[in-house]
Amino acid sequence: MTSSESALLKGRATPEATKRYAARFPQAARGHFRDAAGGLAVSSIGIGTYLGDPDWRTDTGYTDAVIAAAHRGINLIDTAINYRLQRSERSVGAALQTLVEKGFAREELIVCTKAGFLTPDSTMPDDVSEYFLHEYVEPGVMGADDIVAGCHCMTPKYLANQLDRSRHNLGLACIDVFYLHNPETQLGEISAEEFSRRIRLAFEFLESAVSEGKIAAYGMATWNAFREEPRSLGFLSLEAIVSIARDIAGEAHHFRFVQLPLNLAMPEALIRANQRVDGKTLAMVQAVRPLGLTLVASATLLQGQLIRKLPAYVGQVLGLKTDAERALQFVRSVPGLTTALVGMSDPDHVTANLKLLTVEPAPRDQFLKLFGHNR
Repeated sequence: MTSSESALLKGRATPEATKRYAARFPQAARGHFRDAAGGLAVSSIGIGTYLGDPDWRTDTGYTDAVIAAAHRGINLIDTAINYRLQRSERSVGAALQTLVEKGFAREELIVCTKAGFLTPDSTMPDDVSEYFLHEYVEPGVMGADDIVAGCHCMTPKYLANQLDRSRHNLGLACIDVFYLHNPETQLGEISAEEFSRRIRLAFEFLESAVSEGKIAAYGMATWNAFREEPRSLGFLSLEAIVSIARDIAGEAHHFRFVQLPLNLAMPEALIRANQRVDGKTLAMVQAVRPLGLTLVASATLLQGQLIRKLPAYVGQVLGLKTDAERALQFVRSVPGLTTALVGMSDPDHVTANLKLLTVEPAPRDQFLKLFGHNR
């Protein structure tokens, strides 16, 4: 083990530790903590780290927000290596170090990151093409032909490189969930057969990374793939993807998480029956359960666009005080969903969003009124 490896925080999220974390919050409403793949207890709200400039002020804001989130009832942290040019991962890493120093166990926190998009390191280089040539192509991490759409790569060598960078950015020996980031980006330029081959190679690598203790589980973080109509170019069959994982590792495979946008303006995962599972046509929120997957929602507030001027009937049905609370309550109340991600780069954002900690998710009859209302 190298000295840099020995400096990484050991461990991974465990069922026992995440349940201990949940017990820290006796005031949490029923339904705030839910069961996820692997028996983990996961908060119904997770902290995201996507938006913001690649500068010191935003770095510090995210670090402080992650610390505040863990203290107030959020134990799922979501990031990606390309978020803010790797700086979001490092902000999370700084927060994790502080939290462990303050008495939290590494095993209480579920840390998720993603790889697939090309990204510089910390600052945007003057010549981006030259940077990637020297950093990745010349060392043999990837070939020019491996890059799709000018921005995406998911070859095993590239994923291995990104995984190790992410582990060191985060300061973690093991990442709890490692997502392929928007793999559907490649579907516009390669055939479906070639895409399946590339997914298989990526999954084979990810299963090996589980065996090496570098990740605990993997998944897909998508934008369009699981929301579109089956005839759309970017559509993916969830059952087919799971079948690839089963071919590689049987029922003990570690493809266990799916992330996609879900909000009041993008409800497709809830209302569009576009997935076939065991011969039944289901919406994504229904399809994940029989396949043994955990569903995580991104873009819960649609990057802030849903925090104002929601239709009046939403407030009439859900109550609560602000449109932000209502928009978040809608997503965390979706049947079949585990966690709703919200970008929070300031502890004040955490305080505002965790007003829902003591509020139960909307019951089914109340939730369904949103769709029966005469608009």
